[in-house]
Amino acid sequence: MSWKSFALAAGLAAATLSSAFAADMDMPTKAPKSVLDLTWFIVNDNRLTYAYQFTATSPGAADRTAKQVFAFTHFDVWAYGTNFINLELLKSDSRDPASPCLPTVGVANNCAGAMEFYGLFRSTFGWNQIFNTKAFSVGPLSNISFIVGADGETENQFLAPNKKDVVAGLQFAFDLPYKGFFNVSPLYYQEWNHNAFLTPGFVPAGFTGLPDGNTHFHPTWAVEINYYMDLGFLPESLRYFAVSGRAGFYGPKGTGAYGNYTIPATNATKMEINSEPIRLTFDASKAFWGPKYTHFVDVWVAYRYWENKFGLDDGNPANGVCFFANGVNNKSCTEKSLYSGVSVKF
Repeated sequence: MSWKSFALAAGLAAATLSSAFAADMDMPTKAPKSVLDLTWFIVNDNRLTYAYQFTATSPGAADRTAKQVFAFTHFDVWAYGTNFINLELLKSDSRDPASPCLPTVGVANNCAGAMEFYGLFRSTFGWNQIFNTKAFSVGPLSNISFIVGADGETENQFLAPNKKDVVAGLQFAFDLPYKGFFNVSPLYYQEWNHNAFLTPGFVPAGFTGLPDGNTHFHPTWAVEINYYMDLGFLPESLRYFAVSGRAGFYGPKGTGAYGNYTIPATNATKMEINSEPIRLTFDASKAFWGPKYTHFVDVWVAYRYWENKFGLDDGNPANGVCFFANGVNNKSCTEKSLYSGVSVKF
């Protein structure tokens, strides 16, 4: 696969998300003598996206909320690997109100909707490129890479999440038909966060709570997956479509308590699944302006599934974030939402 076609595919897969993960590139196995030999990156892809989630959720909110999403994504290839950055600003409606308002079950209010920022980066270092070999290209396996990254998230709602995490591990990159790829990354995962419901005023008697609500979680495992494939089997007149997707699985990470502070065991986290299993992309610029403008303007629709958001146990009635005092699930800790948007390359 050529760098150009793979870069387009990787750029599209990168745009999937709150969560997208950088794709390894089918780069030449012989790198330049020095990184300084490259005037610029081999590939430099930047995109702006506007998207709309119809039935999103936010832990601690009382109802489904629509979210507008404004995103910037950057993807580049250099001599020894790739870099991916995704920055998102998400605006909820009033059913996910900004602090100090508290949500009311099933009722809209006059409060401003919460604003959330999410940032993510992933960098890969290809073994074929580092060791100047083709030994890690066998059959459908195109490369093995070291991968490192970090996430950051904050939102001005009452829960006041303030997520920070780091990841490190390996990425196994496989080729798919029609200029496609499938990447799997087993990872080490470490997270820190914040939960206002764990401060002393909210925890039951007999527990100290966390004085500032800041949680320190145990290290755990993670697996991140992403894929992309053009629908090249379609007739020539319809070859404007591609499918892509991603999924992240993050293991249980404890309760978040640390030192001598105590919180209920009901705050124990569960495995988190953050995914966009499928996205259908229409290459509008190619369809209307010709192949020269391939993937300059993409229109897409996707399905998002996010279970146990931030590890919060959506199935535990004693959980004070996912359930209200009456023991009824507020459905805020698992998200099932149609998701659609437009991405423009610049």
